[in-house]
Amino acid sequence: MSVTYFKRYRMEIDLAPQDGFPSSCPKPLPERYQLTPWHPDLVDIHAEVKFQSFRFELDANVFPCLGDRDGCRRLMREISRRESFLPGATWLLEYGGAAGVETCGTVQGVIDRHGMGAIQNLGIIPRHRSQGLGTQLLGAALNGFRNAGLSRAYLEVTAQNVGAVRLYERLGFSRVKTVYKAVDVSYA
Repeated sequence: MSVTYFKRYRMEIDLAPQDGFPSSCPKPLPERYQLTPWHPDLVDIHAEVKFQSFRFELDANVFPCLGDRDGCRRLMREISRRESFLPGATWLLEYGGAAGVETCGTVQGVIDRHGMGAIQNLGIIPRHRSQGLGTQLLGAALNGFRNAGLSRAYLEVTAQNVGAVRLYERLGFSRVKTVYKAVDVSYA
């Protein structure tokens, strides 16, 4: 067994109202997309979207539960049962097409022990990416933190996920810390 280290950035944003993001979403959702607020009956749907979003991504190596359907279900149930879970910062994204409604994005938020908003996971199913949907989900979560009276929020992102790092920087997040996540890797 060996250990691999993944470089990750902690990125923070000031939630004080200001012109532009994050005080409001920069543009409306594309046609046929809608945000659905948290409801406890949706926990398994959040888990499935999390799995579909992350299973083939680098973060499934960093956090193996993201590459496993049951792992995503356990993770989502754990997040939603926390006393610090913030329903107002937890959203699903749905797409209404010819085949019916498809859930295609998820984000969850909690309040950390210092009173900051913490994005737990932000995921968009691959076929729905590159349309600004992650920006919309993130905006909804940040507005949820703001509505709860929080002044700052953060997330962690794997440094190799250059597209996500650029998105977060473009939206006003700043890198405040570099951390390393150790992952046990066993070879059969």
